[in-house]
Amino acid sequence: MALSTASGAGAIAVIRLSGSEAIGLTESVFKARSEKLLMNQKSHSIHLGDIIHQNTVIDEVLVSVFKNPHSYTGEDVIEISCHGSPYIQQQIIKILIEQGAQTAKPGEFTLRAFLNGKMDLSQAEAVADLIASENEASHQLAIQQMRGGFSSEIKNLRQELLNFASLIELELDFAEEDVAFADRKQLESLLLKIQTVLKNLIDSFALGNVIKKGVPIAIIGPPNVGKSTLLNCLLNEDKAIVSDIAGTTRDSIEDEITLEGVCFRFIDTAGIRETENIIEKIGIKKTREKIELASFVFHLVDPTEFLKNQNPLTTELRAFKNQYPNKKLLVVFNKKDQNHMFKIPEQIQGYQSVSISAKMNSNIDVLIELLTVHFKLNPTQGQSIVTNSRHYGSLYAAQKEVIAIQNGLSNGLSGDLLSIDLRQALFHLGEITGEVTNDELLGNIFENFCIGK
Repeated sequence: MALSTASGAGAIAVIRLSGSEAIGLTESVFKARSEKLLMNQKSHSIHLGDIIHQNTVIDEVLVSVFKNPHSYTGEDVIEISCHGSPYIQQQIIKILIEQGAQTAKPGEFTLRAFLNGKMDLSQAEAVADLIASENEASHQLAIQQMRGGFSSEIKNLRQELLNFASLIELELDFAEEDVAFADRKQLESLLLKIQTVLKNLIDSFALGNVIKKGVPIAIIGPPNVGKSTLLNCLLNEDKAIVSDIAGTTRDSIEDEITLEGVCFRFIDTAGIRETENIIEKIGIKKTREKIELASFVFHLVDPTEFLKNQNPLTTELRAFKNQYPNKKLLVVFNKKDQNHMFKIPEQIQGYQSVSISAKMNSNIDVLIELLTVHFKLNPTQGQSIVTNSRHYGSLYAAQKEVIAIQNGLSNGLSGDLLSIDLRQALFHLGEITGEVTNDELLGNIFENFCIGK
């Protein structure tokens, strides 16, 4: 039993009970206006009445009845919708505890749903992601996973691999007769298919993880190039101090904004230059740390300074690409309002670039479009995107075992040795959906849920 709505005052609150005694326990404190017993009512029905304790009416409530197995947890479930006064909530909870109800642990309702086969483990984890989603993209990913597209893909692969593993295990029972039940060529084809699927899922984690947590964007460049002005322009507020004095920003300033349904975390950094100022040096060191953590980097350039001497920038960009070959970079020529005739030079054409004026809010829409196109989701294609680091770890471990099996087949490894790697691959795939689990794993997952869910 637990309060399933947010704590505090509100119009209504919902108290949820689940288990074989849920209906009978509620019956002991609830009197329906119809004077009918809850246990005689149909599943998915709602009943008006009063919660009564020691002949005193505590509140007028609606009681929703969900009978097993047609409920969220797969057990009998009662949801009491009462008025949202904290006093009323606590009184009803107190009365239910006195009648024998036990307080639910974090995620216990969803844990019971998993244990009763209402959802697999990856779907259960998606429930927490759905509750925590703060933008369209993270909500979309959670819904997709909750519907079981990702887990269905894993289950199908695991079943096909399990069929071959069973045949190889069967061969071991007839080792003396030298009988081959498992077609090695078919197994090779299956492993190639699994390897492709696993690689795509593993590669998708880079996108899925940043969308779930927010995409970090580092705004870098020399002092006084307009980094803070751009941050303020993107956020539409004066978040960072803007000054003509070079080196004003000496620490990173961060804030979030949702663009095209995706949360972006913009980081205004200290200008990179040679300096003897100790505080500014610390700021520049932090800038380099933020670049390491960023998924996308805006490299701001002053066109006037660039036209004076183009070589330093092209050298910087080459060095950046060498140091961060997989990091997305956008070269942003700022202060377009001061350089109306400026055109992006040919030597920069190899880099994604845009010319803007942060001060005048000019071409900012183009900059945003160049950014968001990298993080758009296309659910109509049915592509599964991994957002969970636990899933990523299991997929990576399964991929290693699949490669080991492929190598074993190429080297003519015996069935008993192949079966070891097959079992490990099956184990890691089963970890994702909960076909293989233990109490410690479940504890780690569900302790992060909110109480009442």
